[in-house]
Amino acid sequence: MNRHAGPEPPATAPAVPEPTHAESARTLTHLGRAGTLATLSRRLPGHPFASLMPYALDEQGRPLLLISSMAMHTQNLSADGRASLLVTQPTEGDPLAAGRVTLMGEARPVPEAESERVKAAYLARHANAAYWVDFDDFGFWRLEPVDVYYVGGFGAMGWVASAEYMTAEPDPLADVSESILEHVNKDHAKALLSYARVLAAEPAEEATMVSVDRRGFKLRLRTGERVHGIRAPFPREVATAEQCREVLIEMLRASA
Repeated sequence: MNRHAGPEPPATAPAVPEPTHAESARTLTHLGRAGTLATLSRRLPGHPFASLMPYALDEQGRPLLLISSMAMHTQNLSADGRASLLVTQPTEGDPLAAGRVTLMGEARPVPEAESERVKAAYLARHANAAYWVDFDDFGFWRLEPVDVYYVGGFGAMGWVASAEYMTAEPDPLADVSESILEHVNKDHAKALLSYARVLAAEPAEEATMVSVDRRGFKLRLRTGERVHGIRAPFPREVATAEQCREVLIEMLRASA
């Protein structure tokens, strides 16, 4: 999967199941509401022009943009549709340890025949846009990905074919993952240290769950001045917050 910048696991270490880069990228864009749109500047040809861009997704994960013809990025796209959208995972810690994905492609106006369907999808994500969605100078554009680059934090990164991204599904825990992380980190700090002791074979002083998906979770550990992360597999795949709670309890009992 074109990974680099991370240590190779021992040859005898079993593979830890985790989502593919395509699934992780699709999950990240599903959870996001806004990204950084880079267009090609008309004012300074050849220079990238970056701007904040709210977006929604269509059924294939392609970003839908509602933009004004007066906006600089729209003028840039009208001259050259090549663009990139960067979406990052919110984090209170090191931003370089968080996930992010860059969709590279070509932005085009949405055909009139699709406008109502696209409008409904966009307003479902950004209800306040109802106040200006029908203004004459606003219109919908869609970014057609031609390549995708995903970074899952330190040591996990790679290119994802656009076809793989657009056929992938968001993780089933995507919409509840934030609440799971908040609950576990706030109320079950001792349990996380137990996981660290068994899974990482070290007496970590701090353990924080930084991500969770249907196949497992990641912990950020601190022991003295050393900070690193581990991936912990679930004993079986989960699809709901309740199933996640059940397997975490099982794992805690097994690590006691």
